[in-house]
This record gives sequence, structure tokens and C-alpha cells, in this order.
Amino acid sequence: MKVLGMISGTSHDGIDVAVVDFARTGDVLAGRVGHTASTPYPDELRARLIAALPPAGTTLAKVCELDTLIGQTFAAAAAEAVERGGPVDLIVSHGQTVFHWVEGTHARGTLQIGQPAWIAERTGVPVLSDVRIRDITAGGHGAPLVSVLDGLLLGGHAGGAGALNLGGIANMTVVREGELVAYDIGPANALIDAVVTSRRLNGRGFDADGAIAASGRVDARLLEELLDEPYYRLPVPKSTGKELFHLDYVEAALAKVAPRVGDADLVATLTELTVRTVADDVRAAGVSTLVVSGGGCRNPVIMRGLRAALPGVDVAPSDAYGAPADDKEAIAFALIGWLTAHGLPGTVPGGTGARATRILGTLTPGAGPLVLPAPMAEPPRSLVLTR
Repeated sequence: MKVLGMISGTSHDGIDVAVVDFARTGDVLAGRVGHTASTPYPDELRARLIAALPPAGTTLAKVCELDTLIGQTFAAAAAEAVERGGPVDLIVSHGQTVFHWVEGTHARGTLQIGQPAWIAERTGVPVLSDVRIRDITAGGHGAPLVSVLDGLLLGGHAGGAGALNLGGIANMTVVREGELVAYDIGPANALIDAVVTSRRLNGRGFDADGAIAASGRVDARLLEELLDEPYYRLPVPKSTGKELFHLDYVEAALAKVAPRVGDADLVATLTELTVRTVADDVRAAGVSTLVVSGGGCRNPVIMRGLRAALPGVDVAPSDAYGAPADDKEAIAFALIGWLTAHGLPGTVPGGTGARATRILGTLTPGAGPLVLPAPMAEPPRSLVLTR
């Protein structure tokens, strides 16, 4: 079964796609990764999206407009992926998260927009969407859903392994001796990107190659203030997002302790915040291997910092496991689509904190009748990805 996975993450920079051809033999699921791509949002659409996100106010009219415009942008990206990667049996659209409602250690709701009917209409292919909410109704956080892929990829790793995703938010899956736990650590690129964008430090909206951080120095007082964030001390499972970690959050910390910090020093401090919070949690997990994906793994300042802080841990990109670091989340949602199509759960309770596993998503039919494969009684035990 050939599945197209699509996601725009908490960096709000564009749509990642991955076409994966799945075939099962016994307990092993093989996935051949075909076409992958990243389609940036048009500048005007990204600006409108960012302007509507918390802590900014918005209106239902603006939400409706963004739901349509993002849906149409996803539809165009899907059509191009099908044209380049060949016909697919199912499309999975994560859409764009615009609000993740968490109170304390409990997730109450989540909202992803990007109307899937536009994708189904444009491609004629059935679309699975709204994949997080069912886990939340079962008491979970609906995140990090990539943990189902991590468990299948790393389940047999001796000495325990951690799968770290450095997107807007850093999340980690820890797999050891058949047990799995996953949660959001805190900001990875979210605060860095917010500062780079708001202060127009370059034309790209992120710290390309860590160049800005490398030119600055860490401000110890500001870092101490940022590390005092109560979220880091919450028990797992837990999830977070830009509802907490946004530009105003940085400005409030600056106003308290370091209002005159220069741009490069501020980016260096926020980068060190990512390194410190991640390294602390990896040490607590006691894993011997850390498999890293997401845009942050292309930041040499973050990666050097993690390797220096974790001398006994093998830190490497996820590419070595067949999951290209830039495409891993899109691959994960393709996997969730395959699981849902076969009547299999797309969650691991230890990964999200739910009471039990759940089959995920809402299906929008394509051009013809909705036809699904025969259900499977048991999920695969491992996943092997190849290009």
C-alpha cells in the first residue's frame, strides 16, 4: 500500500511530504521511502498564519480563511507529490496545528487546520486527517505521535535508544527492552525562530547553520531565568507548543533580567536553552544512543552542544535508520495512515499517556467509493525503512 504523508510542524514554515510504499511480511513491516519534498508556505500566507497564532487574538473569519488557504496549499503539495512520486492509495494530512490546549499535565483539545476536502478534490485520493484528537479523547496528549514509528524502528536497540525530534518543539521517545515513553521536552527552534523573524536577523526566519548563535555569547542570567520554567519540572507524559513558547515569552524573560542583551547573544542563549533542556532529559533517560531528526539537527551549534553535553551517548541523525532527518515526521504520518487503513492503532500509550491504543483519524473519500484493505488482527513488531 502506497501512502503519502504530509505535515507542517510548529515552525509553520511549510509542508513536508513523503511517499512510502508499505509491504508486510510476518511481523516485519517494510517501508520503501520514495518521493520526499518540502514546500514553503507563500510569504503572505505564512505571515497571516503567524499573525493569528497565540498569544495574538484572531476571529473565526480568519480561522475559516486560513483553513481554506492552508487546505489549498496542502492540496497543491499533494498533487505535485503524486505527479512526481506516482499514484498513491491514501493521503495522510496532519494539517497545521494552530492551538494545542493543555492544562497542567492534561491535554484538553487540539486544533489542526487545512481543510482535507481540498486535497481529496484535487487528487481524487482518500484523505486521513485530524489524527491527534482521538488519542486526546482517550486521555492522551495526542503527541508526540511519531513515537509509534520510533518504537517500531528502535525497539530492538541494545542499551536503550532515544529518538529526538528538533522541530519547533523538541520531543523525545525513549525505547528500552520493549517499553516506550515519549513526551515534549520544550522549545527546540520555536524561540530561536521567533527572535530571528521578529528582529529580521536574516531573510530566512531561522538561524541557518547556527551562524547567529555561533557569533554570540550565552547570557547566564537570562539562561537561568529561562530554565526556571515550570513546564520542565512537570511529570511525563506532557506536551506543549507555541501556546507557551512564543516571542512574548522571550520578551517577558528579557524584561525581568537582561533587557539589553544583543541579538546574537540572545540567539546563542536560546540555542543553549535547547541544548541544556534536551541534554538533561537524555541523561535522565540513560540511553546509549540518541537518534536525531528535524530541522534542529542541521544546526551545528545545537549538535555540537549535545555531543559535548552527552559524552557517553552516540548522537547521530536518523538518516542511518532509513528515515531522512528532514522527512521523518512525514514518514511517521504515512505510517499512521497505513495503520489506520488496516484497522490498527496508531498510538502507544506510553508515548502519549492515553488509557489505551486507538485507531486514529477521520477519512474523507476521494473520487470514488472508499475502499480499505482487509483489517489485520495484530500490528507489526518492527519497521525497516529503505530508499
